[in-house]
Amino acid sequence: MSAVGRKKITGGSVFVYGFLSLAAFFAIFPFYWMLVMATKPSAAYNSIPPALVPGGLLVENFQKVMDKIPFFQAMLNTLIICLAATLVVLFISSLAGYAFAKFSFPGKNVFFVAILLTMVIPPQLGLIPQYLLVAKADLLDTLSGAMILFFLNPLGIFLMRQYISQSVPDELMEAAKLDGCSNFKIYRSIILPIVLPAFATLGIIVFTAVWGEFLWQFTVLRNPDSYTIQVALATLTATSNIDFGMVMSGVFWSTVPLIIVFLLFNRLFISSITEGSVK
Repeated sequence: MSAVGRKKITGGSVFVYGFLSLAAFFAIFPFYWMLVMATKPSAAYNSIPPALVPGGLLVENFQKVMDKIPFFQAMLNTLIICLAATLVVLFISSLAGYAFAKFSFPGKNVFFVAILLTMVIPPQLGLIPQYLLVAKADLLDTLSGAMILFFLNPLGIFLMRQYISQSVPDELMEAAKLDGCSNFKIYRSIILPIVLPAFATLGIIVFTAVWGEFLWQFTVLRNPDSYTIQVALATLTATSNIDFGMVMSGVFWSTVPLIIVFLLFNRLFISSITEGSVK
């Protein structure tokens, strides 16, 4: 092997790889321990030393979950809410980001700053007025009422505005206008292909945030048939005698769709980079 082909190992690189390996271990270990607990009886939760090897009760514990809650119905409800909220957020955020990045109109900066300021307001402060508005619209205990709160995403508007302003050349838009393209056709034919990598990033953020949401869904959903997976799993701990193996099994299986969605969006992100943006 030539000297060019050999990579010199330095103390700095050993430290960096060691630190990254340690960080990866601490990030992955909670998920591994959750899997171990999902295969163990409830008593193993408080065992000393803690159990680190998976057992053989994964199917039995999951069967207990399905006996206690409508697991697959809750997963379907959650999937519907997450997909609808993600698609709406991507559409609204990309349109708003396009407007803030490429158009000039009175009060543009004021509106943009006002949208960003909503990010610093704790969501708990708006819980009561939002509940009253949803109740007035007769959307309590419905999937529409559970998802409507997530349709406007200030972070998504900010990300799209920054991405479009940096990635879409003004000359490309001017050329499209000379060809007779309307603003919406420019958005559909030019903006959308370019922002696909940003769509992948924002889609992961929104999907996982909505999937993990509990407070709002617990507030507006009361019928077990309309429960999301987070609300349904919370009912497993509503008794004094908690079966931790059952709870961990439900939590473990509820994270599987998140992993699948991440892998799908990750592939979209990579393919969007390699295929090129401007078409």
